[in-house]
Amino acid sequence: MKAYSALEAHFGRIGRLAAIEGLLHWDTETVLPAGAAADSGEQLAALRTLLHELETAPQLPEWLDRADDEALDEWQRANVQEMRRRVWHQRAVPAPLVAALARAGTECVMAWREARARDDFAALLPRLEGVVALVRERAAAKAEVLCLAPYDALLDEYEPGLHAVRVDEVFDALASFLPGLIGDVIERQQARPGPLPWGVGFPLATQRVLAQRVMAVLGFDFQRGRLDPSTHPFCSGGGDDVRITARWREDSFVEGLQAVAHETGHALYEQGLPAAWRFQPVGQARGMALHESQSLLIEMQACRSRPFLSWLAPQLAELFDAGAALTASSPWSVDNLERVYRRVARSLIRVDADEVTYPAHVILRYRLERALLGGGLPLRELPGAWREGMLELVGVAPPDDRQGCLQDIHWMDGTFGYFPTYTLGAISAAQLHEAALGAHPELPQAIAAGDFQPLVRWLRTHVHAQGSRLSGEALLHAATGRGLDVGCFRAHLERRYLRGD
Repeated sequence: MKAYSALEAHFGRIGRLAAIEGLLHWDTETVLPAGAAADSGEQLAALRTLLHELETAPQLPEWLDRADDEALDEWQRANVQEMRRRVWHQRAVPAPLVAALARAGTECVMAWREARARDDFAALLPRLEGVVALVRERAAAKAEVLCLAPYDALLDEYEPGLHAVRVDEVFDALASFLPGLIGDVIERQQARPGPLPWGVGFPLATQRVLAQRVMAVLGFDFQRGRLDPSTHPFCSGGGDDVRITARWREDSFVEGLQAVAHETGHALYEQGLPAAWRFQPVGQARGMALHESQSLLIEMQACRSRPFLSWLAPQLAELFDAGAALTASSPWSVDNLERVYRRVARSLIRVDADEVTYPAHVILRYRLERALLGGGLPLRELPGAWREGMLELVGVAPPDDRQGCLQDIHWMDGTFGYFPTYTLGAISAAQLHEAALGAHPELPQAIAAGDFQPLVRWLRTHVHAQGSRLSGEALLHAATGRGLDVGCFRAHLERRYLRGD
């Protein structure tokens, strides 16, 4: 058997088993009976052990070297490149370190839940110090094998080819104008009328109906996916089995609906990946920044736009207010929806932040995690550094650690290098949307009529169907004519929040 054929068969098995792992994760978060948690945990542990064994199989380096000498087409060569990246990431970290970090992360998450509830950073400190020490070991091990700086080795797990010097360049550019922009937007808002109250409640069953309508309009294929409730919204699976979850609250429909729009963006990407390369590394999504760009393009660019709100307004009036008239004084009017959807505030909590302030939250976390891993910031000084950074970037300081450095779970389980992809995705989303609009000027009219197909078709061609054939930056350049462009994101924010376009 040729080396490439052997590799394709081997990684096809890995891909199918990884899909089963994703299904078990979905089951855990949605319908797993409480008494079955222990058995489910054992199943997941066994599956992850098997996947690690397959991804570190001793014959893989030889097969990869031999495949380089075989006659392969462009997609096959890209597939080999992705296989090699995955193999060396897995082989770089000794199994005992993997196990130690998994245990320390689990224990730290449990301690974090209690510490956050009590606003007690000191109680968490010893556990978090242990996790950070192990993450440093992991980063050093990867750096040596991958010939990268330690933090770059962590970034490469989530966004292949991304280096901290590039993140610094992008985030410094953002930080140079974001604080001033936030102030200008809030000042403009204060001079305008505030949102009108709804005056009604939002039954959960009705919100689900609304969510399914929006998903259908966006192009979600319900024959190849489903929607379920969960504690935290997420998208799971791929190909012909993509599942998303949502969380609704009866006093507001906005948060639940926007989460559905966000997760549907992820799902559309998964449903649009190249079927011919399913279960192969090259057929999977190209990094977390691009994945986030797809969810944010749908949630922020499209589903906060005036054309979408003009389609949404009568849906809301019909479902929640017995078809109330859409007069200028109606809470369901497009003008009022726009005021609700575009409200900007100096919020303390990242997950509740609006489109303008959210990047500032991410920049703070990126700077702090680099300092923590590099040794420039002792962990005991994290609360103070957090307050100073929030004041500088967002303009507000948390009154306690529960609303400050204890709010996120990422560092507690050892996830470092992930935060930058949120904002890199937001920048990419603005850029891709601008390119799609340039190719199809009729997009706003189509969206106002409830037709997202022109937008989705453009994304299918230029993003989804490309899989991991190109790097994230190369794919963005091919789709938009340039690499990551902070200026495009700034122009989008200024148009929407200062000029009201």
